[in-house]
Formats: sequence, structure tokens, C-alpha cells
Amino acid sequence: MQKSEAVVTLMEKGIDEIEFLIGDNFENGEALLNQHSYDVFSDETLNFLSNISDVLLKSPEIRDYPDVATFAFYCRKSNLNSIKRSHLNDTNLRIGRGVVFHITPGNVPVNFAYSFFAGLITGNINIIRVPSRKFKQVELIIQAIKTVLNEERHKSNFLNRLYMIRYNSDSNATALLSSLCDVRIIWGGDHTINEIRKSQIPPKATEVTFSDRYSIAIIDADNYLECQDKITLAKDFYNDTYLFDQNACTSPQTIYWFGSNKVVEDAQKVFWEILQHTLEEEKFEMQPILSIDKLTTFYSQAITHGNIKMEPQNSNEIFRVKNYSVRQDIDLFKCGSGYFNEVIVSSLDELVPVISRKFQTIGYYGFSIKDLSEWFIKARPLGIDRIVPIGRTMDFSLIWDGYDLLSVLSRRISFS
Repeated sequence: MQKSEAVVTLMEKGIDEIEFLIGDNFENGEALLNQHSYDVFSDETLNFLSNISDVLLKSPEIRDYPDVATFAFYCRKSNLNSIKRSHLNDTNLRIGRGVVFHITPGNVPVNFAYSFFAGLITGNINIIRVPSRKFKQVELIIQAIKTVLNEERHKSNFLNRLYMIRYNSDSNATALLSSLCDVRIIWGGDHTINEIRKSQIPPKATEVTFSDRYSIAIIDADNYLECQDKITLAKDFYNDTYLFDQNACTSPQTIYWFGSNKVVEDAQKVFWEILQHTLEEEKFEMQPILSIDKLTTFYSQAITHGNIKMEPQNSNEIFRVKNYSVRQDIDLFKCGSGYFNEVIVSSLDELVPVISRKFQTIGYYGFSIKDLSEWFIKARPLGIDRIVPIGRTMDFSLIWDGYDLLSVLSRRISFS
């Protein structure tokens, strides 16, 4: 394969700016581009991921990082086989598209691992830019991958097909790697995506972007008060929100309570008291600057909305904003570390004018799947790609943000 003059120049400027955490420094793009794709759900890939899971689950440090443990369980052989079975009709004559360049977010430590998972299981050669900030979770997963790559069978299959890298945002590396990829995946805010798009990808390449999104929770107050295990539900909500300081796009920012005012107030009192105990048990620590961010966000929201109230709490770890009306621009007031807008509604239909294309996930409690699916089919809101129980908003799937990653990251071969 003959390299273009532009690619040669990019190689010279960008390659030295990359820190390779996994994978050898490729001195030219030919070896990378000439590698063949694997089948989707190949045995080699499933065994590789399963072995990574085994290594992680044996690590004593994993107890301190539930997000790493969740990833490890996701990669267990039994779950991999279950995922494969659920996609059996889609895997015939499908192979990876080629080189996938992943640009992952800097504020959600384990996101890079799920992006890597999707690219690997679809048969691709993967270049993953991990967060520049040093997270222990990133270190644990990368060390597990290195351990598995030391096994001869995996080394021969994946050593030259997997690159975990770091580089500064002002590096030429983004332009270099974009010029070599068949698919570019960008996880980040709208500004980040627009900046990265200044680096062109090849004409036949495709791009998947996961932009700024907004997620909500819906809770039926009557059903909540009848819940027999409110402590578990509080822990589930904690995992959805506080585990990543509400930085994950899936983390609920606004809670819509369903029921009469009196019932909702009773439910809220219990819900937030139990969550406060959960925060104490989990030894949650909030950065001081976030206290200022919460107050600044509230003042800004008060100026814009007017008809809101800050509910009193025992600590600033939970910052509740009572909204007396349903607002269409609620997504503009997104903070973190426990900044929650609350709204009382009587019908799911009240959410329809609120839900824009920016909305991603609804976490729910006290509703049936039947009622939710019937409502969605009837209402067809502009946004929302996922409706899952509270406690599962962070669960990864090959269907994400409305994209079927199996289809996007592989190509189907047709014969006639």
C-alpha cells in the first residue's frame, strides 16, 4: 500500500507525541492498514476478553473500584456468550471494518474499556486514546490487558491489533490517527466533537459521535412508598449518579415524581434520607469547588426560571431544586455531585414537550415495561434512546445512543 505524502508528513509530526501504554510504536501506517479484520464474535476475541475478566476479578484492588468490577463481570465468558446469542441473526458474514480510532472522555474512567470492548468484539484493529488524567481504574484495566497479552496465543492474535495511547490535546496525533482509520468514535461534548472534526477521516471512513446528552429519572411515589427494599434502591440510585459525580451521560439530572403533592412529599422525605445514609456509608467525598458550582448553577437557574426553590438538606452533598412547573429548558442547568432538579407530574405525557434530541436515558422505578413502551410508541418523543430501571442506567450495551454498534463497526458481505 502506497502512503500519501500527507500521511507521511503526519506520521513524522504526530507519532513522537504519542505515549503507547499498550502496543508498539508503529513507525508507518502500512502494517496497521494491511491487517485483516476478524469475524464478529470470533472465538479468539471472546477468549481474550474472558481472560481479561479473569485477571481483573482475581485482583484484590477491584473491591475498591465497582466500575472496574462491573466491566470485569461484563466480560465474563457466560455474558459474552449471552451477548453473542442475542445477536446471532446479525453475525452471518460480518467482519470488522478495519482500524477503529476511539477518542474517549477524560472524566469517566472506565468508558474507554467499553469502547475498546465494542471495537474488539466486532473484529477490528483498535487504537484507543485513554484519559490523560491518571485514574487507578485505567491502570488496573490496562495492566490486566498486558498480563493477558503476555500469553503466547493472545500475543500472536492481538499484540499488533490493539493500541492504548495517551497524548496532549494540542498534539498532531489526532490528525494522524484520523487519517488512518476506517471508523472514528468520539466520546465527548459538542465542543470536543467539533474540534476533532477539523481532522479529516478518509472518504470511505465512517464516524460515530457520542455528544452531550441529558438523562432523567421517573419515580412513581405510591409504588416507591410500598417498596420493600428502599436501601437497595438508594444504592442503585447512588451508582447511577454519584459514582461518576453525574459526569456520565446516563446519570439522571432531573427527577420527575408521579403522584399527588402529599404522597410525593412523603416519598421524597424517605428517599433523600436513605440516600444521605448511603452517601455516608459509601464515604462519598465532594470537592469543595463543586459546592460553589452548585450554588452558581442554582442562582443562574433562579434568574432564568424564577419559580424554583432550594430544598433544605443536612449536607451539600444532596442539592435539591424544587421546580413548580415543567420547564422545556431544564437541561441547561446541569451541574454534578448531587445537583438534582425535582418536578411533580401526573402523566408521562407531560414529559413529551420537555424531551429534546439531547435526552438520552430514562431511569425508572414503579412503572411497568408495558406501560412505558406503550407510552413511547404513542408519544414518540424527540429524544430518549434508553429506558432502564434505576440502578442500570450505566449498563453498557451494543445498542448505545440509538446506534447499533454491531452494524456500525462491522461490514456485512453480500453474495448473489
